[in-house]
Amino acid sequence: MKALKLLTICLLFIAVDGYAQKRKKKTTTPAIKLADSMFHGLKWRNIGPFRGGRSVASTGVIGQPQTYYMGSTGGGVYKTTDAGITWKNISDGQFKTGSVGAIAVSESDTNIVVVGMGEHAARGVMTSMGDGVYKSMDAGKTWVHIGLENTRHISDVIIHPTNPDIIYISAQGAQYAPTKERGIYKTIDGGKTWEQILFVNTTTGASSVSMDMTNPRILYASMWQHRRYPWLIESGGEDSGLYKSIDAGNTWEKLEKGLPKEFGKSGISVSRANPERVFAVIEAEGKKGGVYRSDNAGKTWKQVNGNRVNIARSWYYMEIFADPQNENVVYVLNAPVMKSIDGGKSFANIPVPHGDNHHLWINPYDNTNLINSNDGGANISFNSGKSWSTQQNQPTSQFYRVITDNLVPYNVYGGQQDNSAIAIASRTNDAGIDWKDWYSVAGGESAFIAFDPDNPETVYGGTYQGNISKWTKSSREQKSIKEYPELGLSIAPKDSKYRYNWNAPIITSPHNRSTIYHAGNVVFKTTDGGTNWTTVSPDLTKNEKDKHGPGGAPFTNEAAGGENYNTITVLVESQHEEGVLYAGTDDGLLHVTKNGGTDWENITPKGIEDGIINSIDVSEHDASTAYVVIMRYKSQDLKSYIFKTTDYGQTWTKIVNGLDDPNGFARVVRADKKQKGLLYAGTETGLYISNDDGAHWQRLNLGLPVVAINDLTIQDNDLVAATSGRGFWILDDLGALQQMGTSQKSVEIFKPKPSYRIFGGVSKATGQGQNPKSGVTFDYYLDKDADTLDLKLEILQGSKVIRAYTNKTPKGFKSWPGGPSKPQILPAKKGYNRFTWDFNRDALPSINKVFVFGGHGGSSVAPGDYKLRLTLDGEAVETMAAILPNPAINSTSSDFAEQQDILVAIENTVRDMHQSVNQMRSAKAQLNSYAKLLKGNDNAKALIEKGKALTKRINSWEENLIQAKQKTFQDVINFNNKLNAQLINLKGYIDQANPKVTSGAKERFKDLMQDWNVYKNERDAIINTEMSAYNDLYKSLNLPALILKKND
Repeated sequence: MKALKLLTICLLFIAVDGYAQKRKKKTTTPAIKLADSMFHGLKWRNIGPFRGGRSVASTGVIGQPQTYYMGSTGGGVYKTTDAGITWKNISDGQFKTGSVGAIAVSESDTNIVVVGMGEHAARGVMTSMGDGVYKSMDAGKTWVHIGLENTRHISDVIIHPTNPDIIYISAQGAQYAPTKERGIYKTIDGGKTWEQILFVNTTTGASSVSMDMTNPRILYASMWQHRRYPWLIESGGEDSGLYKSIDAGNTWEKLEKGLPKEFGKSGISVSRANPERVFAVIEAEGKKGGVYRSDNAGKTWKQVNGNRVNIARSWYYMEIFADPQNENVVYVLNAPVMKSIDGGKSFANIPVPHGDNHHLWINPYDNTNLINSNDGGANISFNSGKSWSTQQNQPTSQFYRVITDNLVPYNVYGGQQDNSAIAIASRTNDAGIDWKDWYSVAGGESAFIAFDPDNPETVYGGTYQGNISKWTKSSREQKSIKEYPELGLSIAPKDSKYRYNWNAPIITSPHNRSTIYHAGNVVFKTTDGGTNWTTVSPDLTKNEKDKHGPGGAPFTNEAAGGENYNTITVLVESQHEEGVLYAGTDDGLLHVTKNGGTDWENITPKGIEDGIINSIDVSEHDASTAYVVIMRYKSQDLKSYIFKTTDYGQTWTKIVNGLDDPNGFARVVRADKKQKGLLYAGTETGLYISNDDGAHWQRLNLGLPVVAINDLTIQDNDLVAATSGRGFWILDDLGALQQMGTSQKSVEIFKPKPSYRIFGGVSKATGQGQNPKSGVTFDYYLDKDADTLDLKLEILQGSKVIRAYTNKTPKGFKSWPGGPSKPQILPAKKGYNRFTWDFNRDALPSINKVFVFGGHGGSSVAPGDYKLRLTLDGEAVETMAAILPNPAINSTSSDFAEQQDILVAIENTVRDMHQSVNQMRSAKAQLNSYAKLLKGNDNAKALIEKGKALTKRINSWEENLIQAKQKTFQDVINFNNKLNAQLINLKGYIDQANPKVTSGAKERFKDLMQDWNVYKNERDAIINTEMSAYNDLYKSLNLPALILKKND
């Protein structure tokens, strides 16, 4: 009885405790709720490079030869209306995923565009899944999701030629698990409802669908039996096949006569020029693979070409396109683009801008007009492929990893998929970041990059198969330094000495940058630049030998390296303790060593059966704390797995609350270097932030498009992201996120990071990465919208205000060519506002309607500490801002002091000059007014004459100071520039990044100041003599102050 009573109490406790936990989990919310609407001006910027990434979908538009659409495999949909000179993303903010598999535009209503998501060249690495189908009714301006969310990878979209409500979708389906959502789908109501009209089984999807455009009831489909495992691509079997429907998909017939009994992936295309002719490219055993042709609408088939160039690496390609105007012309896409003009019997290469080709659209009414998609983007031709538009204007590159150096400005490094590894400037002193600002470095497409961040003269980089090289910047030469240089291509991992991940880790030790680590299935170490390597670990993987065979089956081997399994995927050495290294693998194991590799301990979080350990980050604040990300998408598990340890991995806590995007599993986590507990998670669809050490995660876009974030790093308090389809992005200065608190005052200003005195513009030109704004960028918080209140910012040097801004446009402001620039207005929205002081002092005063050559901007200040004072309706808050010298410029404090003295003197002179001219013009206006009013007054004749003489003298004085005849910028050539222009020109000559004042500038300054003294004295003389005499005479005449004009 006692035992029963105890059991009852225990059960009651468990139930109550479980309920309490559920209730707590249900009601818990983050202390600080984050939303994009809270931040005004804090925004990601894309630095490029503008070098296209993979595209597998593109189309032209009938009747609009300048208009084309392109689908990126990570960056969404782009549109050009100038035949590829410029491309603009048209899906941002409307799509939930970024990988595009297919695009079609209705021939009968070209406003209708349908996009199938999830690339169909479904790789084992750098491939994202899609979320179904999107449709636009206004040529891409707006989009609606119309279903098929779980099809994951869509190969084709076909729209009925006369009824755009009828749409066919070929769905390959998920590649890592059997699913029902695959095959051919049809809608007859524009996507409101869908019917699965061809389904074979849960591992056979549709790799291609083709419509007879002369009789749209007739359809042909390629069905592909396939499945991916982390170590193998199964491509083909008895369930692959070609099918035909003659009743719009209601029934299907399997086509078999003349075809291989079993085969793998295939593509199919019916000729629009002769619908009896149908082409197929087929993966099959031995010599059975190749190009097949039917001349009787699919009843019988014949192999017409067996060239392996058309079928190599079949799972990645197998694309065939019949020319719509010539039945004998057919294209097969593989690594090259191959063209036949004899019905497929022979093929010749068509040069294209990039290899690895996945799609071709041929204008049905002009077969010389093409658009091709490949691993370098999309390119357009108007002459049958003799020449193509560029891909160097497409910001769709895919990067595996990101690392930065410590230079100023810092450079960003990474390996671009199917391209080279590069270094690119984070900012420039030009208007943007373009081709001259990046260059190739060590390694290849799948590179980890490593170097001494303080001196990146020698760069270590890798690529697939464990190849590693070191590159020297001075010589621009690479040297291969692989530990055991065997050729891995085509070789099964079991037959190689080591196994390397496609993206094998390379790091330098933060304690000794001459120590380099490289990882395969073991960890290697070199201290002599790769001449000699030592192994510092056992095999840290599960070493499952049954998973080390050929990477492709049953017909085509795949041994480029993407299917290598039981490999190390991430390696990190603690920045706190030398010899403490963490290693994670692609089979879900995590190890740590605390003695440089002598001993390793398995610290894998419990319950993790498999998965790719993709990210390990050691906290900057605690040596025993680390964060780990495990990806399980290769088991078709799209949930996030982030773990935290505070004891070197002895125990782990799962921290995923809030990561609930069904498409957005986590890929990487980085811990903030300044604010403990502030974490950044890069996911399959964007960025999440936690400000409570992972207890809660919240989505924060801040202008970053929906794109997979493969890696993150923090440099100079900036967050840098490597994306899979949109290049590199930077979120400048994390200060606002680091300094936000739970209790807010009515107004707060946050201390900005030190700002380097670097000058560079911000251009909206296409084909350029974005610079940050030049100046001191800082954030401030307002607890309410303050547009109607008085908000003022003052910049103080010492106790002197040198620049001021407000949240109001000055009343009566006006400008003209060569006139004042519109003043910057302080943002005054509720939440966190970002503003940039451009290093300059207050602007110079203008003279009405006078063109001022050189502008009215104030001069830039020197390095030093400046006070920022923000005042809201009398409540003031302050912080200090540090401006640092550009370390690339050799200068001294005395150089800056001399520069600043002259600049301030010039500005004071021009300010005095312009104010004097305005005063004199006011006096002239009064003289002219009195002359008109006193006209005919005999007693005032002498006064009027004196006024004329005074006006003449003022005009003569003014004409030496300003050039009133200049009205446009080219007038500076036509009409002599006067003293103000000469001074402003000298100001610009001296006000440069290098502060050293030349002797010529000093001499010129001395001469101009002497000139000004002459005119300054003349001004004083006019005021003290002639004006005084005029006033005395006016008084002596006893003229009234107010004079009524006589009627004529």
